[in-house]
Amino acid sequence: MFLRLLCLTCSLLFCANVHSNQSFAQQAGGPPQQPAQVPKPAQAPASPQSTHYPILLLGHGSDPVWSVLIGQKGPERFDRANYPPIALEPAGVSAEGAESWVYRAKDIATGAEVTIHLTREVCIDSATPNAPETTLKPTPTPPGKPPTSATPPSTIAKNAFRIVLEHGQIGTFRGCARVAAELFPKIVNQSADDDDTDRKKPPVTAITNFKAPTAVAYVTSTGKIIVSRGAAKKVIPAAGTELSLSHDGKKLLYTRNDSKMGSERTIVLYDFDTVRSKDLVHGTVREAFWSPDDSRFAYLQSQDQKWRVVSSPISTPETGTALYNGSVDSLQGWGDMHTVLADDAQSLSWIADDRPQQSVPLKEIYGDTFRVSDSDTIRVNPVNPDLLLVSAKYFTAPAGAPPDAAGIFLYEIRAKRRVVLTPPEQWSSHGEWSRDGIQIFYTRRMSATSSVTYRIFWDGSGVRRYVDGTDFVVGQ
Repeated sequence: MFLRLLCLTCSLLFCANVHSNQSFAQQAGGPPQQPAQVPKPAQAPASPQSTHYPILLLGHGSDPVWSVLIGQKGPERFDRANYPPIALEPAGVSAEGAESWVYRAKDIATGAEVTIHLTREVCIDSATPNAPETTLKPTPTPPGKPPTSATPPSTIAKNAFRIVLEHGQIGTFRGCARVAAELFPKIVNQSADDDDTDRKKPPVTAITNFKAPTAVAYVTSTGKIIVSRGAAKKVIPAAGTELSLSHDGKKLLYTRNDSKMGSERTIVLYDFDTVRSKDLVHGTVREAFWSPDDSRFAYLQSQDQKWRVVSSPISTPETGTALYNGSVDSLQGWGDMHTVLADDAQSLSWIADDRPQQSVPLKEIYGDTFRVSDSDTIRVNPVNPDLLLVSAKYFTAPAGAPPDAAGIFLYEIRAKRRVVLTPPEQWSSHGEWSRDGIQIFYTRRMSATSSVTYRIFWDGSGVRRYVDGTDFVVGQ
């Protein structure tokens, strides 16, 4: 009996203790204990729609040679052989099919639309580059082994994608594409909603494959002509303008005024090695330019109240012959061994001694932003005759610029693409190419009484003060 009472008492105490713990947990905010349940099998989540597109790609083609970089947000840079690189602003990407995509972008300089069609399929290109500005060279055939084909195997590569790029101004380019993560800087994850405009800008690639000039000439603020070759500099005591340095950098042509009214002039030849000057032609003459091989020079000569183009051997300047008896306003240099460029108030003309004259309307080149004037200069790129460097005055001065503001722009003749290089608030003139066709030297007005020469790369980067002088020309 006693044992039965003891067991009953223990049972009552245990139940009371459990009830007390549950009540305390409820008062403390804890959930009441629930009886254990058998877990149900987990359901698989719905398959998400993929938003991943091929990125970090290099698209390229060999006819003509071109390439495009496609980064995390889309196309970033478009390159063509012998043209400045084009910075692109990505504008979206969408799927065109199970294995094809459409990338859209904008030409930052001109606003032209760019559309890229990418398809995942094997694509073979015989000139696959390793980088936008790299061209593969054929691998030499080992001794004793004949070549197996016209194209060395080392230049043939299979690519994972086929690509078609359409530029609203330049045209359509076809080729292949491959994954090229090594061409992009380290990727840092960032929000898709990031509004930082600096992060959205395409990466800037520094131009490093340029060659600084070794022979130049310019005019100082006191009117003296300086000719520099390497570390050596020589001063021509006579005043002169319209400088033209030979391609070997050893001889300089310039115009000397011989009368107060400026109608009588002399084209002078200066020899850097002998430090001697020689008068070549005298009269109403101006604007002498060396031929590409330095054997001849072309200049303007007034006859019957109009300027005609004359070409003369440098050794016998008195035997000059007329290349063009029509009237022109300015001579703009040589296009090749048989062609010179000249312009009047309406057109830029290619005047040749072996083919008919060809012309492009200046209105087509200048557009609505710039106006034609006698002080303009137009220079053909040394390695690409389709690319012009134009120095001209604005129709309407940009904000912050002087009333007679002038600027420098590039113009592609075939594509009719125009890109302003110099900042609009600067007064810039007298643009000249380097011999490698990548650098541009120009006169920048610093004040009403001071001007200096600046250098800029053909993509608008690398602006820096170059020399304290004006009318800068490059020989070598």
